[in-house]
Amino acid sequence: MLVQPYLMFNGRCEEALAFYTQALGAEVKLIMRFAESPDPVPPGMLPPGSEQKVMHSEFQVGDSVLMATDGDCSGKTDFQGITLSIAVPDAAAADRVWNALVEGGTVRMPIGKTFWSPRFGMLTDRFGVAWMINTTP
Repeated sequence: MLVQPYLMFNGRCEEALAFYTQALGAEVKLIMRFAESPDPVPPGMLPPGSEQKVMHSEFQVGDSVLMATDGDCSGKTDFQGITLSIAVPDAAAADRVWNALVEGGTVRMPIGKTFWSPRFGMLTDRFGVAWMINTTP
């Protein structure tokens, strides 16, 4: 069994994919647009002009594959109740990932030493996705 995060960016998916490519070295493996669907999108599901928005995508960060979509293209993301955790090998990697993800985002817990990790911090990125950066001791 495999559990994979599926992120709904509601109109900002392509922007998010570009951000994670730059910030995390993510590799976009697949992008399918609503216009490419062999089945018509049900009337009223999307705002007019959303045909080129991302219906489904897959991107790889390290060993993990995440999926993402523009969803209903409402422009409102809501990632409450979930946090993505990134395990990095050392403090330098933690700082690099932290600095990349926090740009335009919000600090929830500043990155620093904790009793369980030499480098740990929590943030919400510019898209509203919550992250924990954790250095494995």
